[in-house]
Amino acid sequence: MTKKVTTSTLLKMKQDKQKITALTAYDASFAKLFDEQGVDVMLIGDSLGMVLQGCEDTLSVSIDDIAYHTKSVRRGTERAFVIADMPFMTFATPEQTYQNAAQLMAAGASMVKVEGGDWLVETIKGLNLRGVPVCGHLGLTPQSVHVFGGFKVQGRDDLQAEKLFEQAQALAQAGIQMLVLECVPSSLAEKISKAINIPVIGIGAGPHTDGQILVMHDMFGVSANYMPKFSKNYLDITGDMRTAVKMYIEEVRSGTFPSAEHSFN
Repeated sequence: MTKKVTTSTLLKMKQDKQKITALTAYDASFAKLFDEQGVDVMLIGDSLGMVLQGCEDTLSVSIDDIAYHTKSVRRGTERAFVIADMPFMTFATPEQTYQNAAQLMAAGASMVKVEGGDWLVETIKGLNLRGVPVCGHLGLTPQSVHVFGGFKVQGRDDLQAEKLFEQAQALAQAGIQMLVLECVPSSLAEKISKAINIPVIGIGAGPHTDGQILVMHDMFGVSANYMPKFSKNYLDITGDMRTAVKMYIEEVRSGTFPSAEHSFN
């Protein structure tokens, strides 16, 4: 029987300095492919608004959209840890969050992910008390794209970097069990990864986090909109999807991905 990846597995991987591999997934077929190749974590991301629905951002994705795709991914998964995104404005209040998180857990998620800083502290504590593990998300949080004025690297100046560092600590103290850092300088991501005792997964955050995640469409070079600087087209290199996933896993674990060209200073 295949041993399932759990929060304890992921924590031990951080402690043992073994890199965690993660990809977004949205259906049973790709979930099965990723699972069989050994991907540790699959995220049903609200990125589906852009890569599946063709929208310019993630803001129109609903809780029902995420629940539907979570059910599909769960059916294709035996080993990997499954995380579901909480879409835009589905966690504005604690009570609303509890109801929507319950829907995603019932659909097959083992953890929910929320975007935002210390304003989420009480909500995170409440989710934990109700048996719901939480993944945080800091840096470029796509649901705040209009506040940021576009998809821009976060934490480049000292004041912003210090604020992100403090928010990561606040979220960890509140009880998140994983943190995603998106589009932040490598040095800041390394500092945060060393400072908190939970796994930190990077996307455009350099090679020094505890693991990496990519949007599957970017990794296969089939995104409808654009190819981010921090991504790499593994399908173009290998010509085969399974081999592409295997190569991604090997490069993350060896530390060769992301390289300097996929990172921000």
